Parts: sequence; structure tokens; C-alpha cells
Amino acid sequence: MSKKRTAHIISHTHWDREWYLPYEKHHMLLIQLMDTLLHTLERDPEFKSFYLDGQTIILEDYLQVRPEKKEQLEAYIREGRIHIGPWYILQDAFLTSSEANLRNLQIGHQDAARYGTIAKVGYFPDTFGNMGQAPQILRQAGIDNAMFGRGVKPTGFNNTVSDSDYESSFSELLWEGPDGSRVLGILFANWYCNGMEVPTDEKEAKEYWERKLADAEKYASTGELLFMNGCDHQPIQQDLSEAIRMARKLFPDTDFVHSNVADYLQAVNRSMDRELSVVKGELRSQRTDGWSTLVNTASARIYLKQMNQQGQALLEKVAEPLASFAHLLGKAYPHHLFTYAWKTLMQNHPHDSICGCSVDEVHREMVTRFDKSRHVAETIVDDSKRVIAEAVDTSVFARMGAEARPLVVFNTTGWDRTGVVTMELDAERLYFRDGFPLDEMSRRMQALDVSGRTLVDAEGRAVPFTMQDLSLQFGYDLPDDKFRQPYMCRRVSLTFEAQNVPALGVAVYAWLKPADPALSTVADAASLLNGDRVMENALLRVEIAEDGSLAVTDKQTGRTFRDLGVYENTGDIGNEYMYKQPNGETALTTKGLKADIRVVEDTPYRATVEIVHEWSVPASGDAVFEQEKRELVYFPHRQGQRVKDMVPLTIRTQVSLSRSGRGVELQASFNNQAKDHRLRALFPTDVETAVHRADSIFEIATRDNEPAAEWENPSNAQHQQAFVDVSGAGAGLTVANLGLQEYEVLRDGRNTIAVTLLRSVSELGDWGLFPTPEAQCLGEHTVRMEIIPHSGDGSASGAFAEAYSFQIPWTVCQTGVHGGPIASGYAPYRWEGGALAFSSMKVNEASGDLMLRWFNMEAAGTELGLHSARGAESVYKSNVLEEAGALVSEGPSLSLPVGPYEIVTLGVKRK
Repeated sequence: MSKKRTAHIISHTHWDREWYLPYEKHHMLLIQLMDTLLHTLERDPEFKSFYLDGQTIILEDYLQVRPEKKEQLEAYIREGRIHIGPWYILQDAFLTSSEANLRNLQIGHQDAARYGTIAKVGYFPDTFGNMGQAPQILRQAGIDNAMFGRGVKPTGFNNTVSDSDYESSFSELLWEGPDGSRVLGILFANWYCNGMEVPTDEKEAKEYWERKLADAEKYASTGELLFMNGCDHQPIQQDLSEAIRMARKLFPDTDFVHSNVADYLQAVNRSMDRELSVVKGELRSQRTDGWSTLVNTASARIYLKQMNQQGQALLEKVAEPLASFAHLLGKAYPHHLFTYAWKTLMQNHPHDSICGCSVDEVHREMVTRFDKSRHVAETIVDDSKRVIAEAVDTSVFARMGAEARPLVVFNTTGWDRTGVVTMELDAERLYFRDGFPLDEMSRRMQALDVSGRTLVDAEGRAVPFTMQDLSLQFGYDLPDDKFRQPYMCRRVSLTFEAQNVPALGVAVYAWLKPADPALSTVADAASLLNGDRVMENALLRVEIAEDGSLAVTDKQTGRTFRDLGVYENTGDIGNEYMYKQPNGETALTTKGLKADIRVVEDTPYRATVEIVHEWSVPASGDAVFEQEKRELVYFPHRQGQRVKDMVPLTIRTQVSLSRSGRGVELQASFNNQAKDHRLRALFPTDVETAVHRADSIFEIATRDNEPAAEWENPSNAQHQQAFVDVSGAGAGLTVANLGLQEYEVLRDGRNTIAVTLLRSVSELGDWGLFPTPEAQCLGEHTVRMEIIPHSGDGSASGAFAEAYSFQIPWTVCQTGVHGGPIASGYAPYRWEGGALAFSSMKVNEASGDLMLRWFNMEAAGTELGLHSARGAESVYKSNVLEEAGALVSEGPSLSLPVGPYEIVTLGVKRK
């Protein structure tokens, strides 16, 4: 270490947009803080700079109330005295999707660029664990560093640091992603508030700096010492210049500077004279006692995670691809609407928001934001799908029968897809403009005969379907060029299995009165049921035991997975951050509990059996637990138990197998009236392996089943996105989910996958007592999962592709009989690529180019093949900011090598 040391004092305020106070109360504090900051910058030229820790959304929040301050604010940003970006919000990386993490970076860059400068710092001060692909994402965005507070060192209550064996020798380290990308990592070894409230009093300052300098030198690899002057919602230290002058007087051997992140990083790089530790992949605090990882925020208020999954999937996996498809047909891409929808959704993505670890008022407002973002996405979807449907040639159906009602099925996943589709279709309409009295309109619609009709595909083949008559319905059109057009209609709901719809493409069907009776003949109408407890298709056999558990046999491997879908219930005397089971408690399960089992669907394309468990669980935690909360007893030390009183917990599970399905779908519904507990679904794999894999951010991460030696927490819960997988030689089991982001691979001798369905708690936790009665999540809940057996290689077998497709809803649109340039089975692009997973199709706002993104799921390189149905196009390799790179093709097809775990983005210029 160099003899000369520099104390880099960086002013900031870690701005949690909402947390222990509702948003608007934090908002009012922000206005006060920003007013004070601008005043301080104006009056004190020695107050060099301030970092807007809360990222670019802070600018919007401030200017919403103080629009007259925009010019002054922008001037200080351009002068380099206020630093902004590179993110839009401080997200929780594990609980937001891969593409949401990129939209956060892209929109943050776009917003910061408008002010003339972007802080190129990989800033993750308080994310609850860090994603393994962060180094690659940052490098692709032109960022060579990461600053973070969690994941590598032990932290305890209220973020206190405890000494232990560190994964890194210093607070500076090299963080390496699975693809080999590296960034300089700066660990907040003394947290991001180690330079707050610097004293100006001589005696206090001497004591302060003697302690602080020693603490920083304990971990630093160079003489460049970092002091973060601020903390959560910390007011501006207006006398900092005076405090720095006092420090310089007391410690003349130390250069005290009011610094900024860029200057500090440059100084560290310049001074580095030793080899740093290399830390690889995810940073999840695995080398700790396991009590303060905050991982159980993945199961706090699961309803929020479900709404977020729905909103993300709708935007990135439905609206963006459909709008891109419509754009290729000439429709303007609605960039402004997407930005608005994404920003509204991302306002729910800060870690204290999406983690469900705030006061109840915060999460009530989140529900409204989720709805608002979804409504925008649905509008984009409706507009886009109509444009595409009108371009599809449906004229063939005019020859097949009378009163044809064509419908277009859209597959917006990245893989060819077969699956069950349900849509509502209008058999006939009468518009109010036609002049009929309302009673006459109603009579005509109700008298319409909807029997004797057939569903056919574009080849004229009859397709098995079921119809539900929805009878008389009111509706309306909102034309672009005239007043709203109300109507009465006769509506039906059609359900059928759409076959082999191409990736990012369409298939066309029609409901009609067949001209040829042969069109009514369905080739294969056999039931998938064998009795009332066995379902079977060409790939899978499902047997249901008396207690409702499943035995699923993979016919391709002959492997049977038993006891699947047993429910487990335990007490939870923790909080929104962390789960804590009462000491000595034995978990309750539905194993051996006789269930009511009945068939609820038996069609040629799908069978569904309903399993009802009439169960009871303890009503709540006991009085000891209530007292411990009031006394702020740290949750691992609590001695509370559950009461003896029981309340009903009836779980209705629908188990479905479709004719072509490669997985078994589960939908469970229950009315939770118990408090202080956790509900999980158990899926024993009986696969011998020491590791498992979980879908994460642009990565299927490999994780150990056994935690590190330091781990003391009996629970070893982890984060997931779309699925978790346990695989071994010749067999594997993937369990996919929709918004159920916590799982655990149990150390029970069976490598059981446990998926959390509900966690009911009563307090926020952390630094005080903040009651959160709504976090008990009382009331109705519905969860969805899919069990996907495979040969032991989830990537090569297609199990992972199935799990990703499970996340994405089908899109369907009714249209008329007309010509068009697109035939059934059309897709603008087709691709192949071994272990590649498709991630997104969208249009870049700056260039107008179409952007396509994939990532390599495996450690081996592969080849991406891309074929355009539109003829020759110029294609270049891009990055996560979607900037133009090297040209890779000017023809209709290309072949591109893709490295291990690489995230690859291609830009397509329109000819």
C-alpha cells in the first residue's frame, strides 16, 4: 500500500423511493433534500459534487413538483456537480426479469443522455444479492466496474459488518461473469454510509477519522480510501466543506478530497499494485450464517411477484414482438407508449418495492401501477394484433363453409409451440347504428343458432374443440376516425389445441358451418383419461394417489417421479425480509391426507382432474411471538410458536395434461385465513446430484444443494425466475412457475424441489417495528406451475424451452375473410441455435432498427442461425444498449458463433 493515502468523500443519499413510509411521504422528503442540494451547490463552490443514488427517476420525481428548477438542475448536471445514471431505478436484480434489467439500463441511459452526461458506474448498493451476468451486462454497456454492498461479505442486523473468512482479500476485487467478462468490483465493506455526518468539531473529528480511516484501511488494497457521505434518505451535509477542512488540519498525511465515483475509480486503477481476488458468478452471501441474506423477500407478498411476472411477460414477450411484427408491416412502433409502460412498471421494481418489504400503503399503490402498465401493454397488443390479422390471408375459408369466423393465433415465444388456446369470438353483431330497437337486437342475437359449426385449420382439417355459449353480450368499437360504435352480439368461447405455431409467427383457424360434412370429422377424438385418476398422452403418464399426490412417468426415459404436489405448511415468525420457522416445530403436510378427486374436463385435447384437500392449519403465531416483535427481538433468536387453534385451509388443485403436452400443469387455489405461516408445494426428484440449476438473469445458474460450511440457517431458500431444475444421469425434473420466485432444494435425501406458494407475515422487519397486517396475505390466491420431466439435459431435451414458453400467454385475434400478404404458418424470422434461449424482439428508438436478442444457456459455444422471410437484410452485432456494431450479414440468412453464456443482440436494418 502506498504511504500517501487519499480519503475520497463521495456525497450521496441512498434514496429508497418508498419503504418504511408511503411513497408520497418519501417524495416530500426528496423535494426538501433536492432543494437543499441545489442551495448548497449554489452557495458553496467547495461542495464539489453529489451522486443521485436513486438514479434518473429521482429527476422525474423532483421536477414533478418543482418544474421551475429544471434549468438549474440541468446546469449542475452538465457541470459535473450532480452525477446521474446509469439506471432508471435501483432495482432488485433477482426479482425483475432479464429484459426488465436491460430496460432499466437502457432507459436510465436515455434519460441521463438528455442532460448531457451518464455516470458509467455499475451501481448496486443494496440489491439483495447480485446476478451472475452483471459483469457481462455492464461490459456490454461500456461500464468496467461494479459497486455493491451485499453478496460477498457477512452482514448482520442493521447492516453491521462481522469479521469472517472473506471470499475477497480486499474491498476491491475482480468480479467475473460466467462468460468470462470481468469488472473491477468495489465492495462497500463498511457499508455505503461509512462517511456520513463528518464532524466539524475538532475533538469529535479526530475521534471520527481515527476510527473511520482504520476501518477503511482494514479492507482497502490501495491508499485510495472510500467514504460514502450519506445513507438512507440522509439529508445533505451542508457543512461538509468545513468538515473536510478540519480533517485536513488534523491529518496532514492524508489527502481529503470531496470526490466523485469516476475520480475514485480512476485513482484506484492508477494505484493498484497487487493481484486482486477473483469472485465468480452470483453474489448471494453464501459464505455467511445464512440469516441475513434477505432471500425470503422473494416470497413476501407473492401476489406482487405474480402481477409483476404478468406485466413483464405481457410487455417484453407479447407487446414488443407483436408491435415489431406490425412495424414490419408498416405500422409505426409506439416507442412513447412502451417507455411509459416500462417506466410505470419499473416504478414497482426498486428493491424495497418489488421485494414486498415495505409498509402496506406502498404495496397498495404498487397494485395500481401494475394495472396501469398492463392496461397500456394490452392496448399496444390489441392495436398490433389487429394490424397483423388484417394482413393474414383468410380467403381460403370462404370455400370451406358459410358464416366463417376466422381467428389468428399468435405465438410470441421464441420456439415453435403447440398448446391449448381459449378465445372469445363473436358469432354475429348488430350495431346500434343499424337502427334496430334494443329489444329487437337482443331477440335477434339470442335467436341465432350457433350449433352445427366446426373449427378448421388453414388446410381444411377439422380441429377438436369445445364451445361455451356466452349468449348475449354488449360491446363497442373505438374507431380512429369516428365516434364509438356500440353493438350487441352473440358471443361464444372456443377452446382447442393449436398445433405447431411457428416461433414469433401465426396460425389461422376458422369457426364455420362446413360446406362438406367431411369437414366435421375429427381424426383423433380419443380421451386422455384412463379412469378418473390416470391421464396419459404420448409422452407422459400421470397417476393420482388417494392423497392427491402425483406419480408422473416420462415415457421417453421410463423414469417415474413420485409424491409430486404434496403441500407443506409451517409457522413463520420472521418478517417480510426473512423466514423463521418456530423452534422444534414439525411441518404439516398433505401426505396421507385423503383428498376428494374428480374429473372436471375430458376433451380430445385436454384432461383435467380436480383434487380438493380439506386441511386445517394453526391460526397464527402465539403471544410470545407478539411480545418478541414489540421488543424487537432479532428474528433468529425468537422463541415464539403457533397457537393450538386451527383454521380451515382448503386447497383446490387442477391437474391438466394436454394431448401434445410435454409437461403437467397445476393450478392451485385457496382462501388463506391463517396468519404467520408458509405454504409450499413439494416435488421430490429422487435424482442423485450435488447441484441443481435455476433460471436467473440471462443465465441458468448452477447452485450447490448443500450450503457452505458457514451456513447456520436451517432454510436454504433461493431465487428463481421461470424454473428450477434437478438433473442427473438419464433423468431430470424441471418445475416451472408463474411469479413464484422462491424455491429450496431440500436436503431430505430425495433432492425435493420445494416451491413457496404463500408466506404470511406481520411486520416489515429490519431496523424497527413496522406492522404490516396486509402482508399476512389473507384471502383468495391462485398459483400456477408446470412439471416437466426430461432426459437429464434440460437444454437439449427442450424442457427449458417449454418452461420459458409456459411464462408467455397465447394471443388470439378474430378477423374477417379477406386476402393478405401473410399465409398461415408465417413468421418474419426463423432461427436455430442449440442451447440458445430467445429473449426479445423489439425496435430501437434511436435507430429504428429491429433488435433480436438471445443468450447461451450453456458453458459450450454454439452457433446461431437466423433466416429472414423478408429477403436480404443488413444485420449487425449489437450490445445490451442496442448500439450498432460490426456487420455480420447482408443476405437473407446468417450463421454466427455464440460464446459460452454469451448474451447476443442482433440489429436488423430495413432495406
